[in-house]
Amino acid sequence: QVQLVESGGGLVQPGGSLRLSCAASMSILSIYDMGWYRQAPGKQRELVATITNNFRTNYADSVKGRFTISRDAAKNKVYLQMNSLKPEDTAVYYCNYRITVTTGYWGQGTQVTVSS
Repeated sequence: QVQLVESGGGLVQPGGSLRLSCAASMSILSIYDMGWYRQAPGKQRELVATITNNFRTNYADSVKGRFTISRDAAKNKVYLQMNSLKPEDTAVYYCNYRITVTTGYWGQGTQVTVSS
C-alpha cells in the first residue's frame, strides 16, 4: 500500500518562508493530480494547491502569489514553496496523490505554525 510522508513543516515568523515536501513510499504509475490541503483548528480541510500530471496548477485565492506547487516526476515527489507566510496560514498541511477524481492517497500531515 502506498504511503505518503510530508516534511518541512515547522515554526516560522510572519513574512517568512517554508518549503514542504511529500514523498511516496513506492512508485505510483498513474497519477491524476497531486495536491496540498490544510486544516486549521476548528476548521474543515481545504484545498491549497494542486498540480496535474501535465503540470497544470491551481491555487486557492488565499495563497495565490505567495505559494508555489511543483513536482518532480522522476522522484515521484511534490513540493509546496510557501512565501510571505501569514498567521492565518497556520494549519496542518496534508499532501494528496489522486489516482482518479475520487480516489487517492493522503499523508499524515505536517504542522505549519506562523507566529512571532
